[in-house]
Amino acid sequence: MSTSSASQTGVAGRYASALFELADEAKALDQVAQDLATFIKLLGDSPDLRRLLASPVIGRAQQGKALLAVLDAAGISGITRKFAGAVAANGRSRDLGAMARAFLAELARRRGEVTAAVASAQPLTEAQLAKLAEVLRGVLGSKVAIDASVDPELLGGLVVRVGSRLFDSSVRSKLQRLQLAMKGVG
Repeated sequence: MSTSSASQTGVAGRYASALFELADEAKALDQVAQDLATFIKLLGDSPDLRRLLASPVIGRAQQGKALLAVLDAAGISGITRKFAGAVAANGRSRDLGAMARAFLAELARRRGEVTAAVASAQPLTEAQLAKLAEVLRGVLGSKVAIDASVDPELLGGLVVRVGSRLFDSSVRSKLQRLQLAMKGVG
């Protein structure tokens, strides 16, 4: 059974589809999803890990060893660890983040969930994330998975992107609008 969809094209989509099928057969979708969410967080938090995966100078074997050591330290094992090792051996480490996001997007799609990319100036607490998911569910009419990130340049507030819809309540954008309005005065 193929899990390809219009949103999953290219190398990342093909690898994500293969991982999805493996995880589905092993009844390990939730564990793999949790592992991949952890990996995406590691990737977002570590410029060194991003450089390691993107480096054309580091050989595949060394890159694979380093990646597996990071995964071991993060408690990522089983199918996800084997998959990451295979990806590194194939010289596709730089695409691992995109593969993880494509897997999570496919899982959400199959579960009828919508993913909201949320940027905030400070990390959101679990309670804030739960409240935000509840509010978005009311607005969008479907279950919402939140992909949270931190962008200190926002100064305050939130930027929420769901598909092509953008909700921007950041202090930065309010200041930009005020600055534009002030240019018109005078």
